[in-house]
Amino acid sequence: MTARQTGAGRTGAATDRDNWAGTYTFTAPRIEHPETVEEVARLVRESEHVHALGTRHSFTDLPDTAGTLIQTDRLRTAPTLDETARRVNVGAGTRYGVLAEWLHARGWALHNMGSLPHISIAGATATGTHGSGDRLGILSTAVSGLEFVASDGSVERVGRGDTDFDGLVVGIGAFGVVTSVTLDVEPTYDVRQDVYTGLTWDALLDDPGEIFGAAYSVSVFAKWAAETTESVLLKSRIGVDGPSPDRIAGARIEEAGAVVPASATQRGGVPGPWSLRLPHFRLDATPSIGEELQAEYFVPREKAAAALRAVREFADRIDPVLGMTELRTTAADSLWLSGSSERDTFAIAFTFLRRPAEVYALLPDLEAALRPFGARPHWGKAHTFDAARIAEVWPLAQRARELFDRLDPRGAFVNDHLRRLGVR
Repeated sequence: MTARQTGAGRTGAATDRDNWAGTYTFTAPRIEHPETVEEVARLVRESEHVHALGTRHSFTDLPDTAGTLIQTDRLRTAPTLDETARRVNVGAGTRYGVLAEWLHARGWALHNMGSLPHISIAGATATGTHGSGDRLGILSTAVSGLEFVASDGSVERVGRGDTDFDGLVVGIGAFGVVTSVTLDVEPTYDVRQDVYTGLTWDALLDDPGEIFGAAYSVSVFAKWAAETTESVLLKSRIGVDGPSPDRIAGARIEEAGAVVPASATQRGGVPGPWSLRLPHFRLDATPSIGEELQAEYFVPREKAAAALRAVREFADRIDPVLGMTELRTTAADSLWLSGSSERDTFAIAFTFLRRPAEVYALLPDLEAALRPFGARPHWGKAHTFDAARIAEVWPLAQRARELFDRLDPRGAFVNDHLRRLGVR
């Protein structure tokens, strides 16, 4: 746990030096909010050390710096849509939910979204954030182009197919300040959400593929000591997935009229736009539990059941500090630092209560239990991996380090976090 990891005492971010959940306080002596690429370039040129900061959804010192933090929240250049190429270019600080509304109004869509529509596009893609779906790549796989300010202040552009492009998409802020992102789009579509209850852990562990292959996007929510999971959320794409079954692996579809959290997107099998169904939470509401500390690990999908059994051995230590666990799947990709790089993936996410001392005491044991399965941590969430462990699970980490060092020879974007992980 870093010196700036905070404990109880407030709900959510209290100042512009806190992350979204109030669980990390940034130490950078200077925070700037540039509105133009030219301002970003000036700040990069005049700062010995600099780092980009998105919507503050990271839970560690990953985006911190000893110099200037460039928050991209005002880099919200109006989207430009190329319908022929099926691509949209958008400012780095734009939130996914805002872009989603804009695209749907024009008849277009993204292939996937994360749980929270509040996250910035550049920050989410740079850290390998994902939604769920056996056949769906993480959010970063939709990136077809990046514009960024390099350490000498020059504005550079790179696109899919260019040398090293796959090393830059999930770039964890290590090579420059991304100012705009180009994403693939497709014609808009509708989705329905259905909730199932009564799925036992035994049924889940017997055949995870039956559950996670049941719809376009599937999430399982659970505590670890109970015999039964909390719920299964199926997001079915209209015209692609068939009718929602009454049962899945013994779990029953929730009856109409069930109480839904006020912050949640509409459930109960009511079809609606992808933009209002793929995220779990509404853009106009406080997401998740607000005051929390998150950790997440990615294992090869074929090892899901064994990895879950290993984690359940710690149920008596996990559940007292846990808000909820979410289980999801993603498809393999070619991005060097993606959690799904070169392998279909099963994601085990923990939303912990804000009890950092207990959580950070637990994580090394969880990580040791998951080590035989090649577990990778989410770049933006809590973990205790060091450089040796990162190199062990990401075969291309050294290649990424060489790329980042070449693009940033003066070390402007180096910080303590990236040094600890061995990627700078």
